[in-house]
Amino acid sequence: MKKTLAIALGLALSIAALSGCSEEQAQQTEASSQSSSAGKSVTGTVATDGSTSMESVIGALGEYFMHENEGVTFTYNPTGSGSGITAVSEGRCDIGLSSRALKDEEKASGLEETVLAYDGIAIIVNPENAVADLSVEQIAQIYKGEITNWSEVGGADSDIVLIGREAGSGTRDGFESITGTEDLCKYRQELTSTGDVITTVSQNPNAIGYASLSAVEDTVKALTVDGVEPTEATIKDGTYKVQRPFVFVTKADTKLTPATQAFFDYATSADAAEIITNAGVVPAN
Repeated sequence: MKKTLAIALGLALSIAALSGCSEEQAQQTEASSQSSSAGKSVTGTVATDGSTSMESVIGALGEYFMHENEGVTFTYNPTGSGSGITAVSEGRCDIGLSSRALKDEEKASGLEETVLAYDGIAIIVNPENAVADLSVEQIAQIYKGEITNWSEVGGADSDIVLIGREAGSGTRDGFESITGTEDLCKYRQELTSTGDVITTVSQNPNAIGYASLSAVEDTVKALTVDGVEPTEATIKDGTYKVQRPFVFVTKADTKLTPATQAFFDYATSADAAEIITNAGVVPAN
C-alpha cells in the first residue's frame, strides 16, 4: 500500500530592525540570518518518490533540510525503485529514488543518476538459525533452489524458506545482480517492502531473506558473507560484496526548481555526510 510521508518543520526567523539602517542593509541582514550549512534559505516543495530502502536516509536529509529552510515542504512517497524512476520520468515527482543503478535504456530515455550513498544488502536469517556465514556462491545456490536444506550449509535438518522482494524492487534487482540469480530465484514469498521481509524472516526459523543493512533490526541475524561482516567500513572498502548504490534520479532536460536544486546540492555534498552515515549507509561524498 502506498503511503506518503510528509515532513513539516519550520524555523521562526525574526530580524531586528536597526535604527538608521537603510532598506538595503536590512535586506542584507535578513539574508545573512537565513544562511545555514544547507545554503541560503529557500521556499517551495521538494517531492521525492521511490525506494523503500532509502526511507531512513531520505527522511533524515529531508527533515534537516526543512529545519534549515523556512517555507520548504519535503515529501517522500515510498513506492519502490521502479515506481520512483517512472514517477520522475513522467514528471510526477522532482527526484526519483532508486536503490539500484539506472539501466542503459533508462539513461537513453533522458534520465540521469547521481549516487548519494552506498548500502550493504544484508543476508538475514532467524536468530535461532545456527548458520553464521555463507559464501556468495552458496547464497546463489540457495536462491536458485540448488541447496534446499539448511543441513547442506551447516545448519539444522530443515527445508530452507526463500523470502525476497517483488519484481521491480531495487533491493531485489541489486541482490540478484550481485549474486547472478536474475530470473532464477525460487521464492516462497515475494514481499513489497523491506519491513515485510524482516518481519517474515523474524517469524520463521527456516527463512532466509535480504534487506538493506540500514533497516536490519535485532529481530533477525545478519550473516557474514565470505567471512566478511556487513559494516560501514567493509562496504566503503568494497570487501563486503553484497552492496548497491542509493541513487537520485532526475531528468536531463528538466531544470530543477530552486528548492529542489538546493536540496539536491546539499544532500550530495560533504555537508550531508554525517546525516547519511547516521542513517546507516556510506556517503558517496
